[in-house]
Amino acid sequence: MQEKIFSLHQTPKYMKVAIVGATGLVGGKMLQVLEQRGFDVTELIPVASERSIGQLVKYKGKEYKVVAMEEAISMRPDIALFSAGGATSLQWAPKFAEAGTTVIDNSSAWRMDSTKKLVVPEVNAAVLTKDDKIIANPNCSTIQMVVVLQPLHQKYKIKRVVVSTYQSVTGTGKKAVDQLMNERNGIEGEKAYAYPIDLNLIPHIDVFLANGYTKEEMKMVNETKKIMGNDSIRLTATTVRVPVMGGHSESVNIEFENDFDIQEVRDLLANSPGVKLVDNVSKLEYPMPLMAHDKDDTFVGRIRRDESQPNTLNCWIVSDNLRKGAATNAVQIAEYLVEKGIL
Repeated sequence: MQEKIFSLHQTPKYMKVAIVGATGLVGGKMLQVLEQRGFDVTELIPVASERSIGQLVKYKGKEYKVVAMEEAISMRPDIALFSAGGATSLQWAPKFAEAGTTVIDNSSAWRMDSTKKLVVPEVNAAVLTKDDKIIANPNCSTIQMVVVLQPLHQKYKIKRVVVSTYQSVTGTGKKAVDQLMNERNGIEGEKAYAYPIDLNLIPHIDVFLANGYTKEEMKMVNETKKIMGNDSIRLTATTVRVPVMGGHSESVNIEFENDFDIQEVRDLLANSPGVKLVDNVSKLEYPMPLMAHDKDDTFVGRIRRDESQPNTLNCWIVSDNLRKGAATNAVQIAEYLVEKGIL
């Protein structure tokens, strides 16, 4: 069966595109996704930190030399896909925007800025206008959840969500991947985490806040409300790092105002953009990170009624955090801007 991947147009108009953070994990995925989705780039501008200037990155079989920020800005790209950290985005995204570039930023820098749009194309792309020169890409764990929540909310009206995440080490970056593999191979090396991650899990993602939650947990709360345009949805989260590659997983409990039929829920999700239903327990079919790896869809399964209270549903959501959770979502935003003539 052909994958159902949300895309408004597979061959957008030719574009001059900068990738800021081109030598990182997500930057590399952005290059891969641009090529695979057919986003025709007339001129690629890979950008990275000072120590990476002059390095070569590959795109469509060709090698491109990494340039500095100032040089990239002077080249006036149409779009700049940022994945270089919040401090870099705060410093440089406005400078690209001032030069006329539309920035799609993968860091947390602009997500809760009231003047910036926070976008998951399947959910709220329609909020974008020509005036949006810096667009925020949401947190990976939020993206995959709202892709599933949105069609359910439209049908049954969500009251409350309880989510526990099982997040891949790739969400931390190369240092964390190296720590996991070093531990598996008995090699001493640099640590990304305060504790071993192999044969372990760590209920701690990002920094702890005064309320006892982590920043990652509060991102899910606040970003979900902003993306879905509804402050009345109550949401609580526990986020956990697990020794997994390939994607993030989430156990999600959803309370609705209105009752539902389980088969109707399955049919609704099976026909929702960006969602792939994998839910046949009689054949042991359910979403797993191995299944989601290098895919753009968000997978959902283990759909069942919560028997402890009315109008409440349990489900299991899995997605590749480097693709739909980061690179693919950013490219989809770019596709939408081109398709709608916003650029």
